[in-house]
Amino acid sequence: MSDEKQRKEIISILFLCVAWYIVSSTNNVIGKTVLTQFPYPMTMTMVQLLTITVLSGPLFNLWGIRKHVDISWKYYFQLIVPLALGKFIASVFSHVSIWKVPVSYAHTVKATMPLFTVILSRVIMGEKQTFKVYMSLIPIITGVAIATLTEISFDMVGLVSALVSTAGFSLQHIFSKKVLKDTSVHHLRLLHILGRLALFMFLPIWLYADFLSLIHDKTLVYQDYRVTSLLFLDGVLNFLQNIIAFSVLNLVTPLTYAVANCSKRIFVIGLSLFILGNPVTSMNVVGMLVAIFGVLYYNKAKHDQKQDQQKETLLPYAQNNWQPEKTPYSQSGKQYSNGYANGSINITNGDLNGFNNNYSYNSRTIRSKGNLLFS
Repeated sequence: MSDEKQRKEIISILFLCVAWYIVSSTNNVIGKTVLTQFPYPMTMTMVQLLTITVLSGPLFNLWGIRKHVDISWKYYFQLIVPLALGKFIASVFSHVSIWKVPVSYAHTVKATMPLFTVILSRVIMGEKQTFKVYMSLIPIITGVAIATLTEISFDMVGLVSALVSTAGFSLQHIFSKKVLKDTSVHHLRLLHILGRLALFMFLPIWLYADFLSLIHDKTLVYQDYRVTSLLFLDGVLNFLQNIIAFSVLNLVTPLTYAVANCSKRIFVIGLSLFILGNPVTSMNVVGMLVAIFGVLYYNKAKHDQKQDQQKETLLPYAQNNWQPEKTPYSQSGKQYSNGYANGSINITNGDLNGFNNNYSYNSRTIRSKGNLLFS
């Protein structure tokens, strides 16, 4: 039964990832098209946040997603507010990056997310990685460096914006996972909370930065329904992308999510090169391929690390501390030298009686293949 459940979960994750890649690629291509004719990345972010706020409430209520979330005000200001702040900041810099540089290059830079995730997980959560995981980051960094040096349409603002947005999204993913675990809030309801809060936080900034510019920009033709339609479609696709991304994040660990996100970058890069046709050099392609190889090696290194951790939790490692052949047992006043009585064993060794009032074991715990838990 557990194997069948695990198989269904894997199929669900794969399906969500494929849908995520397709929606994200389409979203990026449309976003680049809009920003070419409508150079206002903050307004695009504003439309996306507005779409999340307007659509998520009625839609999630229709789906029966619970509204009530028991979150203290202290926790709200410590984690929820910074998450919302990081959400719109990362979104703005992401739009600036695809506005200033080709989509393929922007996502090549964003393939460095495992680097930020590993560093931030180490600094914030104290998580350590294996030597192979750290080594897998080298080809990712090397590939991005080659792509940067050989990028025809290189722009420093685009590079910095891509790096800032990558770090922001990586930090957001780590803390979103923590909030989901701490509060048991539904992952889509968390999306609604963050989108609504980010909208209200970003509104005064947008009014000051973009709204006045939009009013005084005489080059804009507001009757151009094509741009307006694409802007609306970009907001809807971004909303769908957020739903899928939060669903994937709810099912996997932050580092696994980072790997899936890097795979998404590969898909976006390939599709953008095919559809938008931005010029690339042979060395630029080499840099992208090296970064892709780094992502694959990183994935393999994380898989090996997980396998090693599972081996370390097996029962044989605990057998040195449990030696039934040297310990007498009693059951209802009878002595047993090396046996069991009704599946229950009480240690009566005098040296152990003074240590935590006798340990109680049962045959089910002893046969367990997972961690040996003491209750």
